[in-house]
Amino acid sequence: MGYPLLESIRSPEDLKRLDVERLPELALEMRQYLVETLAPIGGHLGAGLGVIELTIALHYLFDSPEDKIIWDVGHQAYPHKILTGRLDGMPTLRQSGGLSGFTKRSESEHDPFGAGHASTSISAAYGFAWARDLLHQHHHVIAVIGDGALTGGMAFEALNHAGGNRNRLLVILNDNEMSIAPNVGALSSYLARIITGRQYTNAKETAKRLLEKIPGAMDAARRLEEHVKGMIIPPGALFEELGFRYIGPIDGHNFDHLLPTLRNCRELDGPILLHVLTRKGLGFSPAEEDPETWHGLGPYNPETGKPLPSTGKPPSYTEVFGETLADLADEDPRIVAITAAMPGGTGLSRFRRRHADRFVDVGIAEQHAVTFAAGLAAAGLRPVVAIYSTFMQRAYDQIIHDVCIQNLPVVFCMDRAGIVGADGATHTGMFDIAFMRCLPNMTILAPKDEQELRDMLATAFEIEGPVAIRYPRGHGIGVALREPACLPFGRSELLHQGDAGLVIAVGSRVHDALSAVRHLEQQGVASFTLLNLRFLKPLDDSSILSHLQPDKPLVIIEEGCSCGGIGEQIATLALQAGWSGPFRHLAMPDRFPEHGAAHEILHQLGLDRDGIQSSLESLVR
Repeated sequence: MGYPLLESIRSPEDLKRLDVERLPELALEMRQYLVETLAPIGGHLGAGLGVIELTIALHYLFDSPEDKIIWDVGHQAYPHKILTGRLDGMPTLRQSGGLSGFTKRSESEHDPFGAGHASTSISAAYGFAWARDLLHQHHHVIAVIGDGALTGGMAFEALNHAGGNRNRLLVILNDNEMSIAPNVGALSSYLARIITGRQYTNAKETAKRLLEKIPGAMDAARRLEEHVKGMIIPPGALFEELGFRYIGPIDGHNFDHLLPTLRNCRELDGPILLHVLTRKGLGFSPAEEDPETWHGLGPYNPETGKPLPSTGKPPSYTEVFGETLADLADEDPRIVAITAAMPGGTGLSRFRRRHADRFVDVGIAEQHAVTFAAGLAAAGLRPVVAIYSTFMQRAYDQIIHDVCIQNLPVVFCMDRAGIVGADGATHTGMFDIAFMRCLPNMTILAPKDEQELRDMLATAFEIEGPVAIRYPRGHGIGVALREPACLPFGRSELLHQGDAGLVIAVGSRVHDALSAVRHLEQQGVASFTLLNLRFLKPLDDSSILSHLQPDKPLVIIEEGCSCGGIGEQIATLALQAGWSGPFRHLAMPDRFPEHGAAHEILHQLGLDRDGIQSSLESLVR
């Protein structure tokens, strides 16, 4: 279908020329366009649908790029991209050579700050505001942050800093009662400390007994109670105490509320927090009814809202992890599963259903998740912290200080290790091998397939110290699954014996390495020895050295960064043992990857079967 009004908007200046009465029509077209355009490619639909009116109002009243609009995370920035000249590029979203799924400075002058991880917008915006005042400039700075991202401690550090000064800053709290999963914790139940207090509770119960005797009085009392709650603690009391002028809450889908309020905010000085109520997925009933699933997903049918089937594919590593952990918890009551606002994304939904009393969602608070787990471990439990590799970076100090120094048995399950594809550099898990392997007391494992992931989980609970298991995004290779069994501690696995040199592959690259080695042998080119490393720490020195041939090639293959990767440690080990043959380290180069399909990126980096085969062949030709 056509989108005549939307297609007439090629910049914020075009938007400003519209009559106010036409803005709801524009919002309707944008909703329809997003649902249709994302259907074949997937993406973060729900968040974008929820902020369409807010985005239109911001660009209608403020002057981007001179005024700086900074979006937290970036999941909700699709409408912003459309209004800032990127409408034609939306069908290429998150694909190789196309638009980023997040805000990106190099993509548009209307993206003043890049995003991808939560809770960064207020800090960045305050940096822009402080710099503006130092440089005697006069533009506006606006941070848009969701209520889920507000659970991140960094957001409160920024609020505390900005609220203690008088720099002009507008923070818009986009409150849809969702982050990726439903919000948890004190912020999602703001009045709890008052309405559960003893005085309040005793008075309420006494009044209830009296009013039950008066017909109709109970309904009136309930309405009065809600009014009194607002009088006892205004919704913005927390932000006022932090030094912000609080305004709201207002309806984030009503232009009659948004436009005059934003005009007023534009004229005020000092730090302001505008509380806007929105509904995630608004306008597309499947996304409204199931916002967790529709936060981000692959291709779907825009008529039915059902994901397109992935016929014949084996279960994902995420699914295998979740099912295995739930099974192990059936037998071990000490196992506790922890997620940072991503029960579905990390595969823990099954665990939550079967072991609700041992499932903990801490919200977007990775640092707290790790130290909370350390406390559980010190108390005798066996916590599992399931967090994407890229987000585990946020809790590095806690991993070192609170877990490793005390040698506590916390299991870190790092999903999305290596190339993630469409989400690009901000979500690529390329650094975990480097930043984990240097930590004393840490054991690191990487499975070659789904069954080995099951075995590694079982093994982790037999280790009295911290353990990290890294595994990739996407489907497994389709091996038959059996009951998990413990692996020999610290031992690699010999997969192929040959005399042309030694190939050592890590985790997700083992299957392609084995295919390449077998093909070269079948073609009569060369026969290499192949080790599946399995344990990245401790390293299986004895097995590596026993298969290393003094003047023959040594090839290390890992889906992680080359700087600090396991290849460096193995090369050092070989050199110290007197080896002097040709060396190849197939890893991710010292640059951030662009977004695109994972298989395309692996091919470009020479880390797929063809690239591995080509590298091996070049060593023996």
